[in-house]
Amino acid sequence: MSLRHAMRSVTLAGLLACMIALLTSGMGLAATPRTTMPVIERQVMCVTCKIPLNVAQSPQANRERAFIQSLIDQGQTEAQIKHALVAQYGPAVLGLPSTHGFDLTAYLVPLAALLALLGALVLLLPSWRRHARAEAARSAPAPTLSAAEAARLEEDLARFQ
Repeated sequence: MSLRHAMRSVTLAGLLACMIALLTSGMGLAATPRTTMPVIERQVMCVTCKIPLNVAQSPQANRERAFIQSLIDQGQTEAQIKHALVAQYGPAVLGLPSTHGFDLTAYLVPLAALLALLGALVLLLPSWRRHARAEAARSAPAPTLSAAEAARLEEDLARFQ
């Protein structure tokens, strides 16, 4: 009877430990990490200087930093802070253009240019290779050495070795 009682206690203790582990891990997943000033400063611009906020030194940059710090102190997330900055200063405050509407062209045009260049390379490379092979075939063969020149070359090489 005592063995059964001990096994039941171990089983209950194991279940209790598993439940505690599940509850604490679930709480850790729900919490979002707080953002910091340096993280936000690298991603936004000073609206008067038109340079990243982390290098801007102006009264407007200081006002933006104070506004951002107040939002961080309120516990807002990075996305919420960016949204508040856009509402306060307009879309020019963001360091990168948005990924929808006309601003999407800032991402698509370089990608399209790269694809066009790769396509041109795929089309032109075979003809360049054919042209290079034809040039090599047309060029004169390398001059051969006479027996006297070959002997002199061998003597010079042997002397330097």
